[in-house]
Amino acid sequence: MKAFYEKDEGFICEHCGKEVSPLGYTSRDHCPFCLYSKHVDIYPGDRENTCKGLLKPIGIEKYKDTYKILYQCISCKEEHKNIMAKDDDYNQILEISKNME
Repeated sequence: MKAFYEKDEGFICEHCGKEVSPLGYTSRDHCPFCLYSKHVDIYPGDRENTCKGLLKPIGIEKYKDTYKILYQCISCKEEHKNIMAKDDDYNQILEISKNME
């Protein structure tokens, strides 16, 4: 089983420039406005990845009673998944899912 390090931190999104607050119930791992993330973890929350490229949202998949956002790193092309947060912009989720059709 993968290690999980809870890091619920706020940040300034490097893609859209908006200020992102901590999530409050689990680790914040992507921007709720544009849904971009940053390739900083090897295991969730460890901040040990040296890539540091932007993770572009490229798709959505059903996961239990929610969804996962599918990402591809702009720098190294590695693919990654993050669970959708409660405060994510649902219009952005819909837009990404349209691109999958």
